[in-house]
Amino acid sequence: MTGALAPTKPLTVADRCDRCGAQAYVRAVLVGGGDLLFCAHHGRKYAEALRSNGADIQDETDRLTETPAAATDEER
Repeated sequence: MTGALAPTKPLTVADRCDRCGAQAYVRAVLVGGGDLLFCAHHGRKYAEALRSNGADIQDETDRLTETPAAATDEER
C-alpha cells in the first residue's frame, strides 16, 4: 500500500450533513478510513480541526455559487 487515498465520488443531493441533515458539500476522509459529511456551514466549522488530525478534506462548496445553464429555445 502506498498510503495514497483512494479517489472519492462527487457528493450528490442524497448525501446529508452528519451534524444537521442539510445537503452535504464537504467530505472529510479520516486517517482511520471512515468519512464524515458536512454542509458548507459545518464543513467550515470543523475543517481546521479535522485537517490538524490528518483528515483529507473534499470541499465542493463552490457548487453553491454555480448557476444553471439557461434553456435553449429548443428545450423550452
